[in-house]
Amino acid sequence: MKKLFILLLASGAMLQSCKNSNKNTAQVNTTNDTMLKTLYDYKVESLDGKEINFADYKGKKVLIVNTASECGFTPQYADLEKLSKDYADKVVVVGFPANNFGGQEPGSNAEIGAFCEKNFGVTFPMAAKVSVKGDDIAPIFKFLTEKEMNGVKNTAILWNFTKFLIDENGHLIDSYISTTKPTSDSITKYLK
Repeated sequence: MKKLFILLLASGAMLQSCKNSNKNTAQVNTTNDTMLKTLYDYKVESLDGKEINFADYKGKKVLIVNTASECGFTPQYADLEKLSKDYADKVVVVGFPANNFGGQEPGSNAEIGAFCEKNFGVTFPMAAKVSVKGDDIAPIFKFLTEKEMNGVKNTAILWNFTKFLIDENGHLIDSYISTTKPTSDSITKYLK
């Protein structure tokens, strides 16, 4: 009788485990049917009019930064370039000039490119000027800032040089406010 009781108890536990497993699978499938995307779903125009296809960066982390040429944080271009070179085998830095904050990126794409190269020796990819908030937000920034699309978190971009770190599979790891230097441990710990 004792063996039968233990057998029934074990069967009940297995049945419950299977039900929970199916329940978790259903939740995962439901989540996948929503608007979740990866960075690899996006292509953008570069400063020089070519295309940046984020699928080309599979297997590396990507650090996306909204930039501006006339901002107090503009010297971070030097840190972004350093990060890009020091961790070239692990991360791709991509700058996105935007004029959403204080009119601090008034130039054309050509002017922005010349400024970045002349003043900071920028060699990492730079996208064409975009909007990073509001009704005209670029689709890639909608993905980066909305949990419904990235599956991780909502982020309000409050100023220039907000940073988004994406993993090797195109998923958002985290976002960082303007005061977080690109070479800070909160970012580089993911690159070691």
